[in-house]
Amino acid sequence: MTPCLKVRGLRTYFHSGWGVARAVDGVDLELGRGRTLGLIGESGCGKSLTALSIMGLVDPPGRVESGSSIEFEGRQLVGLPEAEMEHVRGNEIAMIFQEPMSSLNPVYPIGYQVAEAVRAHEDVNRDLARARAIELLRMVHIPSPEQRASDFPHQLSGGMRQRVMIAIAIACRPHLLIADEPTTALDVTVQAQVLSLLAELKEKLDMALLLITHDLGVVAQLADEVAVMYAGRIVERGPLPATFAEPKHPYTEALLKSIPALGLTKEHPLQVIAGNVPSPLSWPEGCRFSPRCEHVFDLCRNAYPDLAGTNGQAVACWLDRVGGSTRRSSSP
Repeated sequence: MTPCLKVRGLRTYFHSGWGVARAVDGVDLELGRGRTLGLIGESGCGKSLTALSIMGLVDPPGRVESGSSIEFEGRQLVGLPEAEMEHVRGNEIAMIFQEPMSSLNPVYPIGYQVAEAVRAHEDVNRDLARARAIELLRMVHIPSPEQRASDFPHQLSGGMRQRVMIAIAIACRPHLLIADEPTTALDVTVQAQVLSLLAELKEKLDMALLLITHDLGVVAQLADEVAVMYAGRIVERGPLPATFAEPKHPYTEALLKSIPALGLTKEHPLQVIAGNVPSPLSWPEGCRFSPRCEHVFDLCRNAYPDLAGTNGQAVACWLDRVGGSTRRSSSP
């Protein structure tokens, strides 16, 4: 399948008086039409910044560095004039942001805000835009959309506000939808409803979905493929069932072991990943996970392995190259 989104060597750096923060530092991604890619990792690893880079929304002092490539349906987005990027943004690529309450304008009714998203990209009058807005609210399963269109954001629950954000995002039937932590701060039942809605809309509109989250349960429910990000780079990617069943990178393995489960006791507590994510101002030499890895050996500290693999599953880890015997015998 020809990918609708192809990211190669994406580097997004922040230049300041303290130095250069290499927040996203050589990311490669591919996503096909109608597919869902889950981008996972700890907070601060660069997931959201990757999405903002794709959308062309990185503000100074941050910038997408020269040599980066973001190709969408055969069109290069890096260096695209802002006027042309504004047409792509919202029309062909849309994004759902983390916190709907801060993303919605508190002084305008939700129907008006959805209608304005339509008018921003289509030449329609206010009446037709409002009719479209009501239809979009119905599409995201907001009850009594004709009446709720006059409500203000503070009159809606968190789940309803997130549905409004989804309605705005799909207003122009984009080919790619980026969902950045779409279930943050929602209770479990509402999370399930939002995830079910995203899956339904992806199929109905034949969109590609880039799902950014630290919640592995969310990824397991929606994604076809998964990319694991750590310290500004992709450390593992592949089909979701294979990656979760047999993780190749120690970081992916540690993430899966840290999922809370029933039956935890003092004798068998929740497993944690020791240490902290390093600073993008001074990434470690070699593999960036090496200071926290249980299987580290000298090569890990001196050289960073590129992503490599077979059968669609790739990993950036020396352990996968040198064999399991080193893994069993190695120590920090």
